[in-house]
Amino acid sequence: MLRDPSTKYRPFPPIALPDRQWPSRTITHAPRWLSTDLRDGNQALIDPMDAEKKTRLFDLLCKVGLKEIEVGFPSAGATEFDFISGLVRDGRIPDDVTIQVLTQSRRDLIETSFASLKGAKTAIVHLYNAVSPAWRQIVFGMTREEVKAIAIAGAKVLRDEAAKQPDTDWFFEYSPETFSTAELDFSVEVCAAVMDVLCPTPDHPLILNLPATVECATPNIYADQIEWFGRNIPDRDSVVISLHTHNDRGTGVAAAELGMMAGADRVEGCLLGNGERTGNCDLVTLALNLYTQGVDPRLDLSDIDEVVNTVTYCTNLPVHPRTPYAGDLVFTAFSGSHQDAIKKGFVAQGQRNDGLWEVPYLPIDPADLGRSYEAVIRVNSQSGKGGVAWVIEQDKGLKLPKRLQADFSRHVQALADETSRELGAADIWGRFEATYLPRAGDRFVLRDYEETGTAGQRLFVGHVSVDGVDRSISGRGNGLISGVIDALGETGPTLDVVDYSEHAIGHGADAQAAAYVECRTADGRTVFGVGLDSDIATASVRAVLSAANRA
Repeated sequence: MLRDPSTKYRPFPPIALPDRQWPSRTITHAPRWLSTDLRDGNQALIDPMDAEKKTRLFDLLCKVGLKEIEVGFPSAGATEFDFISGLVRDGRIPDDVTIQVLTQSRRDLIETSFASLKGAKTAIVHLYNAVSPAWRQIVFGMTREEVKAIAIAGAKVLRDEAAKQPDTDWFFEYSPETFSTAELDFSVEVCAAVMDVLCPTPDHPLILNLPATVECATPNIYADQIEWFGRNIPDRDSVVISLHTHNDRGTGVAAAELGMMAGADRVEGCLLGNGERTGNCDLVTLALNLYTQGVDPRLDLSDIDEVVNTVTYCTNLPVHPRTPYAGDLVFTAFSGSHQDAIKKGFVAQGQRNDGLWEVPYLPIDPADLGRSYEAVIRVNSQSGKGGVAWVIEQDKGLKLPKRLQADFSRHVQALADETSRELGAADIWGRFEATYLPRAGDRFVLRDYEETGTAGQRLFVGHVSVDGVDRSISGRGNGLISGVIDALGETGPTLDVVDYSEHAIGHGADAQAAAYVECRTADGRTVFGVGLDSDIATASVRAVLSAANRA
C-alpha cells in the first residue's frame, strides 16, 4: 500500500446540493422491489444456475412476495432464452408477478429479448448503456452525443418491437449504466432523450434505473445524486426512479436506504446480497431493516431458513454466519453480559402488555423469522451465568435462583475450558445432573418418607440409604424442610437453610415440581441442592438431601 494514496486515488467530488432535503426524511413505506437474483446474481456465479435451480429460485422469489423479477439476459444464449420463454409458455408466472429481461442497446439483442417474452401477459424490457466518462473515453472512445444516440436508437427499437406484440402489456426500463460515476446533467439529458421516444405517462411510467454500477463514494453522495436527478428530470410523475446499488464499499444497503429517502420509488437487488464483485443490495437486509422500524416491507420472510437454504442450494454460495438477520449466529450471544441482558429482556417482554418489542441486543424477534429462542443464547468459555440459566430454563423449564445460577456457572465454565468448544444444551444438562441431581455414590438416597404433626410441630420420618445402608432417620421442626435438616443431624452434616424456592414445571396433571435450597455448613461453606419430583413436598426433601450430599 502507498504511504500517500492521494498520489494514485482521487476523492469523489461532493454534489452541489446545499438545500438537500433527504437528511430530514424518514422511510414510511416499502419501495417497489425487483429481484435480479436470476440475472445479476446468476451472472456472478462461478457455476451459473441450471434450469432446475433457476426454477426453484424463481418459485422462492414468488413465494416471498416479489412482484417484479428480472429473470435473465435472453440474448446471452440458448440457456437463458429457453428458461425465460419456458416460464411464459408453461404458465409458471403468477398473475400478479411481472418478469423483466435485460438487454444492451443493440437491435438484434433487443429483438431476441422480445422474442423470449412472446405470449407474456405483461413484461418489462430493461435497456441499458454506459454513460460515464471512463466508459465513454476508455471503453468506447465515444463523445457524449454518440453515447446518447445509442440510448435513443435502443429506445426506438423498444417502441417498435412492443408494437408488434400488442397483446402484451409492455413496460420499459432504462438504465444509464455507471450513473454513480457519470455527470448528473448528462444522465438527465440521456434519460430525457429516451423519454422523448417512449412517451411515458403517469398511468404508464418509464422506469429510470440509476445504478451505482461500481460503488465509489459514501452513501450520502449517492442520495444527493438521486435527489438532484429527481428534481431535474422532466415529467417526474411519468417516471419511476429505481435504485440498483452495489456493495464495493460495503454500504450497498445504506446507499439504497438513503436513496429512498432522496425520493426513489423502487429498489433492485438480490436475496442475501449476491451479485457481481461484492454483490448487490441485500433485499433481505433492507426489507427487515424496514420491518424493525415498524414499516411493512411487503415481503414474507417469516421462514428465513427456507430462504437461506434455497439460495445456498441454487447459488452454491455459503451465507456468512454473521449475515444480518439470516446468518446462523446473528441471534446468538456468547458473552456473559450480553446473555444476561437478553435473558432479562425476555422476562420483561413477557410482562409487557403493549406487544412492543424491546429486548437488549436483539433488534428483531427471532420468532418473526421462524427462528427459535433456544438458539439465541449459546454457551462457551466466554459465557456467564445468565446464558447458562437461559439454556437450562428453555431446555428443561428450570428457573434457577440467582445464587444457584452463579454456582452452576462455575461448573459450566470449567467444562467449557476443558473441552475448548461451544457447549450444547445436552452438555449443560449433563453437568447439571452430575452436580445437583441424584447420582451413583451419593451418601444420602431417599427411599420414602412421611410427615406428621400439627402446624409448627412437624415430625419427619425418612427411609433413607446412608452410605449404602438403608435406615430410618427422624427429625422435628416447624416445617418439612427443618424436619429433614434435624433428621440429618443424626448422621450427616450440620446445615442452616439460607434460602429456599420452588416452582412448577409445566401445567396440568403431568406437571413436575422443582425445589432449590441454599444452605450454609458448620464451617461457613455454601452448598446448593436441587430436587425434582411430581410432588412439591418430595422435591423439597430431595433438594435438602442434594445439598447434604455436597456438604
